[in-house]
Amino acid sequence: MQRFPRGQLAIDQGETEVFSEYEEGGPMWTGSGSRERRRTVTFATPFLAPPVVQATVSLWDTDQSTNLRADITAEHVTPEGCELVFRTWGDTRIARIRMRWIAIGAVASEDDWPV
Repeated sequence: MQRFPRGQLAIDQGETEVFSEYEEGGPMWTGSGSRERRRTVTFATPFLAPPVVQATVSLWDTDQSTNLRADITAEHVTPEGCELVFRTWGDTRIARIRMRWIAIGAVASEDDWPV
C-alpha cells in the first residue's frame, strides 16, 4: 500500500484510441496468432515517482464469429507517462479498441521547499 503526505495525492485520467484496423484491413482485423498494439500516454503533470496506473477498455469493436481474447495492461510506467498495451492471440479479430486509464500517485506540493 502506498501512503501519500497531505496535499501530494494526484489523479490523472484520459482516454485514447489504441488502434482502428477494420477499414484498412490491418493485422488486428485480418491476422492471427500473437499481436499487440501500444499507445504512449503523457501525464498532464509529472508525478514524483511512477504512479499506479489502471487501464481498461472503453470501446470494443470485435468480430462475433471468433473467440474474444485480450490482455490489457499499462507498461513502462514512469513519472511522466506510460504505454497502454493491448494484446490478442489465436483467431481473435479486433476492428478497434479505445482504452481509458487512470494514474494515481504523489506530486509536488505547494508547500514543498527545494533543498
